[in-house]
Amino acid sequence: MKIEKMKKNKISQETKFTILAMLLICIFSIAICPVKMQNDTFYTIKIGEHINQSGIDMKDPFSWHEGLDYTYPHWLYDLCTYYIYSAFGMQGIFIATCILSCVLGISLYLVSSKLTKNKIISFIITIGAMYVLKPYIAARAQLVTFILFIWELYSIEKFLESKKIRYAIFLIGISILIANLHVAVWPFFFVIFLPYIAQYLIAIISDIIFYSKIQEFVLKQEIKRLEKNKAKGKKVEEKLEKLNEKLRKLEELKAKIKIKREGTNKSPYKIKITKNDNVKYLIIIMIICALTGILTPLGDTPYTYLYKTMKGNTTQNINEHLPMQLAENTEAMCIIIIFLAILIFTKTKINLSDLFFLGGLSYLMLKTRRQLTMFTIIGTVILAKMLVTMLKEYKIDSNKWIEIILSPLVTAFIIILFVLVSTKMIKPKVHQKYISETSYPVEACEYILENIDIGKAKFYNEYNYGSYMLFKGIPVFIDSRADLYAPEFSGLEDDIFMDFINTSSIGTYYEDTFEKYGITHVITYKDSKMNNIIKKTEDKNLKQIYEDKSFTIYERLNSEYFKK
Repeated sequence: MKIEKMKKNKISQETKFTILAMLLICIFSIAICPVKMQNDTFYTIKIGEHINQSGIDMKDPFSWHEGLDYTYPHWLYDLCTYYIYSAFGMQGIFIATCILSCVLGISLYLVSSKLTKNKIISFIITIGAMYVLKPYIAARAQLVTFILFIWELYSIEKFLESKKIRYAIFLIGISILIANLHVAVWPFFFVIFLPYIAQYLIAIISDIIFYSKIQEFVLKQEIKRLEKNKAKGKKVEEKLEKLNEKLRKLEELKAKIKIKREGTNKSPYKIKITKNDNVKYLIIIMIICALTGILTPLGDTPYTYLYKTMKGNTTQNINEHLPMQLAENTEAMCIIIIFLAILIFTKTKINLSDLFFLGGLSYLMLKTRRQLTMFTIIGTVILAKMLVTMLKEYKIDSNKWIEIILSPLVTAFIIILFVLVSTKMIKPKVHQKYISETSYPVEACEYILENIDIGKAKFYNEYNYGSYMLFKGIPVFIDSRADLYAPEFSGLEDDIFMDFINTSSIGTYYEDTFEKYGITHVITYKDSKMNNIIKKTEDKNLKQIYEDKSFTIYERLNSEYFKK
């Protein structure tokens, strides 16, 4: 009876801690949410509106460039965002982002705690991970796919543990969702399978090497052949006896090696290599998931999007796709140092699959800085595993701390601390507007709509605020859908994206670009390089018709529009 009471009390304590942890994670997750909308949010709303009204036509309706092909890479997210906006406005999108941020934090915590059986470590690591992910919390499709990737990792781990069919179904469902919500990251869905498959293959290869399976197979085949010859009356007894003796010695050696390896595998020096035969079925699931790319309205886009993106120039010119300078990213450097310190200076052991994860994700993160997100998400679970293993090695039961944390004074102190920290983070954002008038041409767009015939005008605008212009119904030269303006996707010969990059960086004389595309009007940041040159040279072809604190608008007098 006492044991049952203790178990009930333990369960009750763990449940209370989980509720407290989830509450604190939600407070922190809301505190890190930005109020200001990112440029991608604006085109997301308009694309969702277009899909709702006209369906997916694989053509772009928002640029004045004619005949641009568009792949609608996150059509389902765009549509859902539009429904939220049409019902609740920008406030609705902000609230939805806060909710998704909370779901992300809770998912990280639940997956870590379920896989490690340690709630305290999972909670601490989750708070750290959410802090690192703070710059990536925004009303973008990636926020949803972060959550899906976490649960993908969980489903793979649980399938390998139990081989239950429900986890296979979850994986197939997640694949379908990602292919429709954010097709650009769909290939990464399969990357998460690879470390488990690699570990399994290495385990098989090591078995072949250590147990001389090829030699054993050859001997058995030769014995079978000789036994057939013996049945036919041929004299092969002496040779057959020698081969059987050789096979017996090989089997004895195998038995010794097996005993030794079992001991080594139970207590390896650093890296644990396990051969899980459920990986064979995991490979079948991965193949099935690869076929789910056809379950979208986007044709072959799930299979070609990544290749086309890597083939073009957009990834070389967009900040989040550029290589990470580790010295400039304190969070990433700290995470790597923590992993190395645990592996080098403690008795902690690591699964080979987890080591593959860390190595592969570190490489991807250094190759392109946006992969810091996946390094953090997957790394959170791995770090929690390693810390729990380390505590076990040193016989420290951190779950005993739950009782201390749940004492009234400690609980009150932690809640107050989180509220104070979160309040400090929220305070500067209280009076912020959803749309920044310094980042986006809010007043300038109103002027355009009131004074310029947007049906005939061809605006030259800049990348970062093009999405806001199309959100206001003004056809654009370019916006933050970078791939749309690259020839690999657009179906045009002109590389609009690179023409913009060269013009904005003054690598190309702006008038050459204006002439090439028949630009009639120019809207630019007041402090841009191009605007500074226009002002200094007093370009007679460009007549200033509007200016505010952040933006300037010109008429291009030598265009066909004004010649008429």
